[in-house]
Amino acid sequence: MGTPEQAFPPGEGPAAKVSVSLRAGNIRAIKERVGARGFSAYVDAAVERQIERDLLEEALQANENECGPIPQHLRDEAEQLLRSVKSAPELQEERGWHAHEAS
Repeated sequence: MGTPEQAFPPGEGPAAKVSVSLRAGNIRAIKERVGARGFSAYVDAAVERQIERDLLEEALQANENECGPIPQHLRDEAEQLLRSVKSAPELQEERGWHAHEAS
């Protein structure tokens, strides 16, 4: 069957201890935000978000390789839509979305 890490997709499976090295400033910042008890959960969530971003980037790259680059007018339209949502607090609250989350 392989190692336990291979048996579960990202974000799934039991917790397991690993040793990682982090910069002292990052350790301090995490502890200030969540305390020592929330440290592992915070780091685990950050890793999961990075994996999601990596997978999205890979999917976007595969799409671009297959279909060509996204036309500039569509990029501009998407940017304008994002700006309009960021500047409309009533839409953010209605959808449970906050502009700082997309930054």
